Amino acid sequence: MVRDILIAQAVGAEDVADAFFVAFRLPNMFRRIFAEGAFNAAFVPLFARRLEQEGRPAAKRFAEEAMSLLISVLLPFLLLAMVAMPWLMLVLAPGFIPDTPKFDLTVDLARITFPYLLFMALVALLSGVLNSLYRFAAAAAAPVLLNVFFICALVAVLPFTGFAGHVMAWAVAAAGAAQFLALIWASAREGMALRLPRPRLTPGSKDLLRLMLPGVISASALQINLVVGTIIASQQAGAVSFLYYADRVYQLPLGLIGIAFGVVLLPDLARKLRSGAAAAAMATMNRGLELGMLLTLPAAVALAVIAEPIVIVLFERGALTREGSEAIAWALVAFAFGLPSFVLAKILQPAFFAREDTKTPLKFALVSVAANIVLSLLLFLPLKHVGIALATTIAGWLNCFLLAGRLRSSAFLVLDERCRRRLPRIFLAALAMGLALWGLSMPLTPWFDGGTLVRLAGLGILVTAGLAAFALATLALGGSSLQDMRALLKRPKADGAAPADDAS
Repeated sequence: MVRDILIAQAVGAEDVADAFFVAFRLPNMFRRIFAEGAFNAAFVPLFARRLEQEGRPAAKRFAEEAMSLLISVLLPFLLLAMVAMPWLMLVLAPGFIPDTPKFDLTVDLARITFPYLLFMALVALLSGVLNSLYRFAAAAAAPVLLNVFFICALVAVLPFTGFAGHVMAWAVAAAGAAQFLALIWASAREGMALRLPRPRLTPGSKDLLRLMLPGVISASALQINLVVGTIIASQQAGAVSFLYYADRVYQLPLGLIGIAFGVVLLPDLARKLRSGAAAAAMATMNRGLELGMLLTLPAAVALAVIAEPIVIVLFERGALTREGSEAIAWALVAFAFGLPSFVLAKILQPAFFAREDTKTPLKFALVSVAANIVLSLLLFLPLKHVGIALATTIAGWLNCFLLAGRLRSSAFLVLDERCRRRLPRIFLAALAMGLALWGLSMPLTPWFDGGTLVRLAGLGILVTAGLAAFALATLALGGSSLQDMRALLKRPKADGAAPADDAS
């Protein structure tokens, strides 16, 4: 959030901001296609199987083969994409073409940021290795380096250069290299100092490619959503930036909750299923759903009810005006309604991936992508950029219902009595908190027209009151208890055997 506050202060929602966000989105898009999505979903179950059944040496050899394969595929792709960048930008941001300086700046920035893709692919592999060993801290901390590099660049470098877009682009490239080096060191400390063998198609590599292919198609389909959204948004001045800032706010709870659950659940479920502990795997899913909604539902309600105060306090300074804040806030409201579905998908997908099933999530992703594209086109004319955010939310819920329905029909997701009892109560507690926030925000509205300290005080009162209201409502309704929270957050055993049946 500090990073995005500084970006908003430096470039607001003007041409440089639009150019940088498109340039940064490109390597992120391909990263999610090749690395974090498809690769991680295929690599972790195979690595976990070797770790459980054949031991560390076999798992390490497989990781080395996978790393060699990854580099041999991505490096030529990286070089080709950098040469063809102007043509890629013609597809990704056609609305920038009439503004030639803006288009040229976007191409320059994208060439600087694109090597980030290769580093992030290697980081995804090393994170999968560490997470499968139940060593989560290093992989979880690595993305912090991106924020550190951004903040240092904006605070210590930008005042002396004045080229905000180029300073941020170089910060992205440098941060990617730093994350890779950090995880190389962390893996070596855990006895997984990976070598780089000559690329060749081994049986393990073939298994990896077999499982990756549906994941690549699935991830590609999901990224088409972003491409279509960017193409449409580029037709409205400032829309790319409005959606970026709104996305960053709802990504905070999504990253803290949904992505964290996905990272932990996949290796945990894979190892439990491989060891025959199906009942323990089901218990983990139930507790994951319970805790995920306990943390997500109040966040979603709060983001929807007090979207404008949040945006004003976080971003409205420097180059960003009140008109921009209002535009961002409406997009945030639309995204907020989809937040629970995005978190639920991160909890449900590992149940397929742990069973080495990457095809089913692919089918559902394709359906949701088609829905998102159609809805984005239909809703953009009446609602502008808010229509794109709303389309993303509707498609997210569609994907979530399809995943849950298939798991239930296959008996891979059976809600236990405790989960069935608590989920509705958590939902009611979140609604009660929303009513309290709405009532309190009315008299505090003038505070958000004041100075920085007054705005911070107003948001602080709302956040504190919301937390207190949700905690009291949850305890009163029986949605959770202090003892259960401590048990849910209990750390599983490290390395060796999978966690005990009642853990996590």
